Amino acid sequence: MQALSNERRVQILEWLKQPIRHFPPQVDGDLVKDGVCGLLIARKLRVSQPAVTEHLKVLSQEGFLKGKRIRKWTFYKRDEKAIQRIKRTISKRI
Repeated sequence: MQALSNERRVQILEWLKQPIRHFPPQVDGDLVKDGVCGLLIARKLRVSQPAVTEHLKVLSQEGFLKGKRIRKWTFYKRDEKAIQRIKRTISKRI
C-alpha cells in the first residue's frame, strides 16, 4: 500500500493503462507490447530521471510494473495479473 501512497506513482499507473493515449511513439520498443521508456515517463511527470527511476523501482518491486531492457533503455508496463492479485488481496482484508 505504501507504493500507492505517492500521487506520482498512482499517476504513472494510470498513464500506463493506456500508453498510446498518454505517450508519443517511441523509436525503440512498442508502447503496448514492450512498455514505455522511463525517460518518457520522467518527461511527462516533469521530474529528473533519477527521481522517476526511484518511483519505477518501487512500483516494480511491489509487483505493479514489469521492466524490459531494450538497448540501453528500460521500458515499463503494468503487470495486470499481479495488479489483479493485489486487488483481490486488498478486497479480502477490507
